[in-house]
Amino acid sequence: MASVVISGKRKRSIARATIKEGKGIVTINKRPYELLPTLHRLMIEEPLKIAKEKLGKIDFDIFVKVIGGGRESQIEACRLAIARALVKATKSNELKKEFLAYDRNMLIADTRRKEPYKPGDSKARAKMQKSYR
Repeated sequence: MASVVISGKRKRSIARATIKEGKGIVTINKRPYELLPTLHRLMIEEPLKIAKEKLGKIDFDIFVKVIGGGRESQIEACRLAIARALVKATKSNELKKEFLAYDRNMLIADTRRKEPYKPGDSKARAKMQKSYR
């Protein structure tokens, strides 16, 4: 199997996951994902555990490069890219259904973005109050 490159986005973060046959190594920005804080590590493990449960052994190496945004959005972009890459590499419709049943945001990107600032104001929504005194 040739390597497959899939991307995932969340807010301003963009993650590109490259998946190819291997030993099951997962790296994010050239670092093992096990070095991440506990909550982030669990978020990255979700698609891996579901795939392992559904397909048995996962013999893919996944390399993720993520840029932009903050920590949380980078982790969510990585999670999206990893899940999409697993579905594309295995060509499993069952795995796709399982991801969608567990959490829709594993395969479908959240398109919400930050609203732009309004002219003459410092915020996106709330307008400055007018004072008559």
